[in-house]
Amino acid sequence: MGIAPATAKQQSANRLDSWLQKGYHSTMQWMEKRADERGDIGKYYPEAKSVISLGLNYFTGNASPHPDVGKISNYAWGDDYHDLIKSRLYNLLGEIKYKYPKINGIACVDTSPIMEKDWAQRAGLGWVGKHTNLITRDYGSWIFLGELVLDVKLEYDTPFEDDLCGTCTACLDACPTNAFPEPYVLDSNKCISYLTIEHRGDLPAELEDKLSGWIYGCDICQEVCPWNIKFPQNSNEDCWQPRSNLNNRAINEWKGLTEDEYRKLFKGSAVKRAKYKGLMRNINHYKLQSKN
Repeated sequence: MGIAPATAKQQSANRLDSWLQKGYHSTMQWMEKRADERGDIGKYYPEAKSVISLGLNYFTGNASPHPDVGKISNYAWGDDYHDLIKSRLYNLLGEIKYKYPKINGIACVDTSPIMEKDWAQRAGLGWVGKHTNLITRDYGSWIFLGELVLDVKLEYDTPFEDDLCGTCTACLDACPTNAFPEPYVLDSNKCISYLTIEHRGDLPAELEDKLSGWIYGCDICQEVCPWNIKFPQNSNEDCWQPRSNLNNRAINEWKGLTEDEYRKLFKGSAVKRAKYKGLMRNINHYKLQSKN
C-alpha cells in the first residue's frame, strides 16, 4: 500500500485526452463520458485530500500452454475480484472511521472513474510498464488495485519515479495483434482482452483468427515480462484459486457449454462480463483458429 496527495496532475489528464481522441478506448464509452473525473479526482470526489492505493497479489499460475485448452486470463479463474476487494476496502474504511469518526471517504475499484494505476505509481507501489499494467518489484504486474479516497491530509509516500522496463520490449513484441502502437500506449481495438470481454457482436475480420487460444482475456504481455517471470509469488488467497478446472478445460468441453451451465459455472465470477453469447463467440472462433 501507499498514500498520495489527491492533487490534480495535468500530465495524466493530457495523456488520457490524447488516448481518447485517438479512439483507443474503442466502444468503452464510459471512459469518455467521465473523462473529466478521471483526469481530476476533485471532480469525482470534491472533498478528496488523500488517495490510499492498495495492491493485492492474485497470481496462481500461468495459462496452460496446451494447444487444446481454451485459455482464460488467470485473474478470472477464481471469484470476482470486484466483490472481495470492495468488501475489504469498506471494512478498512469502517476501521478508519471507527477510530477517527470525523474522517469521510469513498472506496474505489476499477469500475470507479479514477486512474488507479497512476495513483498507485504516485503512492510508490510501482511503475506503469510498456504494456500499460502497473509493475511492482515484489509481485510483478499480477496485482489487483483498490483505493480509499479520504477527506484528510496524511503522510505521503514517495512516488515511484524509476522506469525499470529499461530497453526491454518483450511485451510489445509478443502481442499477436500488435495492440501497442507505441510503448506505454494500448489500442483497445486490437487488444485480445478487450475483444474477448468488452466487444459486442462479431469480431473484426482481420483479428478473429489471432486470439491465440484465449476465450476470455489475455495474459500474453504479462507472461513474457521479465519481472513476472523472475518474481511471481503464488497468492495465499483461496478465492483466487482456479474453480471448476477453468485453467485446464479442453476446448471441446467448452464448445458444449449450455447457457444454464454457464450461469452456474460463472456465478460470482468476473467471466460474467463477457456474457454467454460473447463467451461462445470466442469459443467458436477457437475452432476457426485451429483450421488456419
